[in-house]
Amino acid sequence: MRLCFIVESGTDVRMVEGLAERVALSLVLRRIEGGVEISQPPKVSVPCTVGPAGRFQFAQFVWRYLRQHHAEIDGVLVQGYGLAALAANLAGRVNRTPTRMLVCSPVEAYYSCRRAHPAPNKPFRRRELWSLIALARLNAVIGQRYIALSRYLADVVLAHGTRRPIEIIPIYGVDTTLFAPSPEMRSAVKERLGLPVNGSLIFFSSRVAPEKDSETLLMAIRQLLDKGHDLWLLHRSGGYRAFIKDAIRFGVAERVIATDAVHPHGQLPEDYRACDLCVQASREEGLGFSVLEALASEVPVIAAAVGGLRETVKEGATGWTYPVGDATALAGCIEATLANRLEAGRRAAAGRRMVCDNYDRQLVFARLAEALERDPLTSARPGPL
Repeated sequence: MRLCFIVESGTDVRMVEGLAERVALSLVLRRIEGGVEISQPPKVSVPCTVGPAGRFQFAQFVWRYLRQHHAEIDGVLVQGYGLAALAANLAGRVNRTPTRMLVCSPVEAYYSCRRAHPAPNKPFRRRELWSLIALARLNAVIGQRYIALSRYLADVVLAHGTRRPIEIIPIYGVDTTLFAPSPEMRSAVKERLGLPVNGSLIFFSSRVAPEKDSETLLMAIRQLLDKGHDLWLLHRSGGYRAFIKDAIRFGVAERVIATDAVHPHGQLPEDYRACDLCVQASREEGLGFSVLEALASEVPVIAAAVGGLRETVKEGATGWTYPVGDATALAGCIEATLANRLEAGRRAAAGRRMVCDNYDRQLVFARLAEALERDPLTSARPGPL
């Protein structure tokens, strides 16, 4: 199958490599000013066409590209339900090309987080929110099919008013051979990586954005340090400089180790295995791959009880949960996790089994390949993983 993947907001290298293993893939990418279109260089060669940085201009580019190249394309997968998706869906109707929207995040909910928690260069504008809602509803009318990463995201799409089929496929999944328990003692991994051996190391890999709520985590760390806990916070993301600034503001910078994102096939699995626990502090979340990678590595997890995180991190079963934005509750979860190592290990082991059964990379990409071969107008309803 010749698949064109249209990327409006950047994508993970694991998505690109997983698709390229199963289809004849080509990419149409919106240029990301000051960033990268693919998180890391792919290890496979994939034809890439980079369009304009402006979203409206990119949508026009997508329309022209799909009209000009429709004879070379058997199917289109387009990221999200914004302007680029609208252009792809319109072209799909004209070209009679199977077109699917890949829903990885609740765009309106993410944007709404800017209202109370604005970030530099990310102001909240009511008209922009209404534009996102209008685009979502237009795509619900003219689109052919959706692929959503979680049941929560399927519900988000249903709320747009669609009657189109929605398939729940949590791509790109987790490589459970790479993200796996360490044969070494955790202290040995820390020492080998040059990380602090004394105290407890907490991993936070989310990007710095209004929806990710790094502030609540930093407040919780401040509370625990004030109580005498020996803690370190490890952060890897493209926004690590902003994270360091926030850490200085909360007075915890001396306990933060922060760098740019690392390659998911290299150091990232090692980082998980070095850590005593992983925290996913989000105000909104479509699915949350960080907790899945941590659980696959049998690292205990704590997550805000929100969005797709509620489908994977279950209180008392696969991890600890806390109310969104409650720093004191998060601090209590961290204390409980570190004080109950046996229970933390039990929940983490149950989490690995859950990831292997439902989110393994090979499993989810096989399901995606099967879905892409089906007629996009065939009826289907959201179902369990």
